[in-house]
Amino acid sequence: MAEEVLLFGLWASPFSRRVEMALKLKGIQYKYFEEDITNKSPSLLKHNPIHKKIPVLVHNGKPIAESQVILEYIDETWKGCPIFPKDPYERANARFWAKFIDEKFLPGIRSALSGEEKQHENAVKEACELLKHLENEIGEKKYFGGEAIGFVDIVANIIGFWLGISEEISGTKLLTREEFPKLSNWADVFVSSSGIKENLPPKDKLIAYLRSLGTRTDASK
Repeated sequence: MAEEVLLFGLWASPFSRRVEMALKLKGIQYKYFEEDITNKSPSLLKHNPIHKKIPVLVHNGKPIAESQVILEYIDETWKGCPIFPKDPYERANARFWAKFIDEKFLPGIRSALSGEEKQHENAVKEACELLKHLENEIGEKKYFGGEAIGFVDIVANIIGFWLGISEEISGTKLLTREEFPKLSNWADVFVSSSGIKENLPPKDKLIAYLRSLGTRTDASK
């Protein structure tokens, strides 16, 4: 029986693109289904009845939901081009920073870019503190995972590409090269890397789409 890999996603979602990046890096053939978040397909609702969100990976009929969970499943299922470190401590550290990005960094950035004006200054300050943590973590490394793109880099795609788009829309600049040179260098290298740049959405189209949503990027996870 031939292996079947299906992905239900949204072209503009950084969460959906995470999964595509991992599949492409590992050379996995898959069939993609574009979802309309305002009119979700019966297939999506069937495969993710709890959260009803994309992305959802279906491997040989078995659905896996939530981008970080999917990335780990992909890495454990297809061994070529590993995205998780082999060392247990490094794997735990990668999970920590990935969780930090989704649970601490993203809410902080959303507040800084779209919060109420009277709270804007404090939100920007808090967002910059979160960026400092990531600046320290990347340090002198090429990628968060070392010399090769890894789990944290893929999760951080929202910083490497989507953050700049949201900054342009909101008129608030957070990730400056003067204050965050290491993280800025990482973003440049990451978005130009083979396996990544071809899986990024068109900038102009994404700007128009996010403006229609009010810069929301939380349509999925």
